[in-house]
Amino acid sequence: MAASPSSVMKRSESVVETMPEALRQSGYHMKKCFLKYVEKGKRMMKLHHLMQEMETVIVDQDEKAELLEGVLGFILCTTQEAAVVPPYIAFAIRPNPGFWEYVKVNANDLSVEGINATDYLKFKEMIVDEKWYICKIFYLGFPKSLVENLYNYVLSMFKSFRANDANASEIDFGAMDFKMPTMSLSSSIGNGVHFTSKFITSKLYAQCGCQQLLVDYLLSLNHQGEKLMINDTLNTVSKLQAALIVAHASLSSLPNDTPYQSFELRFKEWGFEKGWGDNAKRACETVRFLLEVLQAPDPVNLEAFFSRVPNIFNVVLFSIHGYFGQSNVLGLPDTGGQVVYVLDQVVAMEEELLLRIKQQGLSFKPQILVVTRLLPDAKETKCNKVLEPVLNTKHSQILRIPFRTEKGVLRKWVSRFDIYPYLENFTQDASAKIIEMMEGKPDLIIGNYTDGNLVASLMANKLGTTLGTIAHALEKTKYEDSDIKWKQLDPKYHFSCQFTADMIAMNSADFIITSTFQEIAGSKDRPGQYESHVAFTLPGLYRVVSGINVFDPKFNIASPGADQTVYFPYTETSKRFTTFQPAIEELLFSKVENNEHIGYLEDKKKPIIFSMARLDTVKNITGLTEWFGENTRLRNLVNLVVVAGFFDPSKSKDREEIAEIKKMHLLIDKYQLKGQIRWIAAQTDKSRNSELYRCIADSKGAFVQPAIYEAFGLTVIEAMNCGLPTFATNQGGPAEIIVDGVSGFQIDPNYGDQSSNKIADFFHKCKEDPGYWNIISEGGLKRIYEW
Repeated sequence: MAASPSSVMKRSESVVETMPEALRQSGYHMKKCFLKYVEKGKRMMKLHHLMQEMETVIVDQDEKAELLEGVLGFILCTTQEAAVVPPYIAFAIRPNPGFWEYVKVNANDLSVEGINATDYLKFKEMIVDEKWYICKIFYLGFPKSLVENLYNYVLSMFKSFRANDANASEIDFGAMDFKMPTMSLSSSIGNGVHFTSKFITSKLYAQCGCQQLLVDYLLSLNHQGEKLMINDTLNTVSKLQAALIVAHASLSSLPNDTPYQSFELRFKEWGFEKGWGDNAKRACETVRFLLEVLQAPDPVNLEAFFSRVPNIFNVVLFSIHGYFGQSNVLGLPDTGGQVVYVLDQVVAMEEELLLRIKQQGLSFKPQILVVTRLLPDAKETKCNKVLEPVLNTKHSQILRIPFRTEKGVLRKWVSRFDIYPYLENFTQDASAKIIEMMEGKPDLIIGNYTDGNLVASLMANKLGTTLGTIAHALEKTKYEDSDIKWKQLDPKYHFSCQFTADMIAMNSADFIITSTFQEIAGSKDRPGQYESHVAFTLPGLYRVVSGINVFDPKFNIASPGADQTVYFPYTETSKRFTTFQPAIEELLFSKVENNEHIGYLEDKKKPIIFSMARLDTVKNITGLTEWFGENTRLRNLVNLVVVAGFFDPSKSKDREEIAEIKKMHLLIDKYQLKGQIRWIAAQTDKSRNSELYRCIADSKGAFVQPAIYEAFGLTVIEAMNCGLPTFATNQGGPAEIIVDGVSGFQIDPNYGDQSSNKIADFFHKCKEDPGYWNIISEGGLKRIYEW
């Protein structure tokens, strides 16, 4: 294990400053290692490759331990990857989340030279496409106002580059100077709102003219032609401040519950309009917050004031791919947790808007539109309906727009990987319909997932509307070396389109919502999803030398939760959905195979390990099945139940799902799992699913989420909410949710033997000490309540 950076390197020192001396002190060992690294010629090496080859060179364990505990050990252990182009090895080193350094070392003489991101990417390109590496590079820096032009440029770039690789582009989003400062500490990443409040406060306090910008902003507020907050008589800082002092004194003398209508006329005489509050107490507080901001700015009062400003009434959310609906959709291709997330978000957002509008003393009705694709071939869903009210809301609707082509409306479902050719027309059609329904442009646009984010960014750029994006998952981190291997993967996944769409959306967004810190900047050992876009190359297409800055204050963490009225502990027996229990009993234990379940559980007394996810490669349900099949000890202790996809590959049109269905059948036959496995088709009723979690808890079982990578892990939250001990991937968000061994267990999907044994160890311990199951169950519930 390498030493901590504080103990081996000074904060001010760079790798290029410390590495030469560290190499010199390492003697002949590292020269032998580095020569070993280049021995096989050009190649990419990950950290585990570096360490494996070191093992073959440094046999003495004490010598190796001494090396790894020093500066050189820290540098090597914080290396994410290395590009070997003999005689050089170029290292990409990440000493802390968000911080990257690049160096190249000559294996012959161990000379060290610091290089920039461009030079490092050139090394990677030399490995996979040397012809393209030596071509002429055109530098492109795009101002934010040209998002749509960039999108059109990239589309044409794809065509020209695939026809002729003689030219290439180097893209630098970092060249766009928005005059906005960035954070400097890894621990600050994801706390953009607080940082921005502090920054604005400092400007209001120190910079001449900034207070007038605040006045001008308040003067611009209106809705449906009605001015809000202040009118033109309060057009300077001094006039506004004087009026606020008078208003505060007057409001302070009134009873707290005095309605706004009682002092509305006086307010208008002083230059104020509606929006300050629905009663004297609320209006007085809002006036005081603004007075504090103008007189002695501080972040707390600034945030408090802006939280009360009436500026959002009409909201559009885009979630395009898959089957977006409220029933019978979960588990269909490309349709999973993001649908639940978006619908829950809409319900909560409408409640918040209605509360704020009331407290602001206004009577406007908010509008929220969830815009998705209309599917004429909707199966048993309502995805062929143009408009559908969102359940548990009064003013929110799902608006479905079809994909339009030269041949007319596209009727069939399209994989999320194949969706890009339809998005330009979709954006135009959706924009026109939204403006018609809202009788004007929305106040806020929010994109969900790559396709929704791209459409949202194009529409927001066109309308000049505030843009928020939510990735839910970025594909780039799910497939190793997906950037330099893009040509191999593009026919199946179209990553060139996807990575470009993600870059456009994340750079044009005014704010980005993530579920966890891991999603932005990963952990100490692994870069986050967004961080993987800092610098990368698609050899033969373009090179990104500055893609995204994770220290940008646009990043904000807002962790979702599960509906507590549906997902609650199994011990709350009076709330249990008992009407589902007979059906769940049949679902789990009937020996009859049908369209809903195959396999059976011979020994009903065994605890159950349970998993529920889409049946695709990344969710790794087949991986869990294989772990179970290979681990005799685990099979003796528990049964396996999985809820995932279809049984018949002919029923799916998703390439990955078809392959995974076939693999599941092969694994069941290979390990002769019938009698120990129950494979249940995708379930869409979240109330019944929640009771299924609780029934698994009744069996003293556990939930397992084995994904190769998981941005957040909604099922992890749901299972823990139900009191079910949970094992979840350590690759992504669940590693932030679960405290290993306290509130659940982290497992590494890359090491199936270790993961299955960890699950077996838990159940073996529960067998010896039945109270241990309760300790982990209660630990999970405690963590969820903290979360």
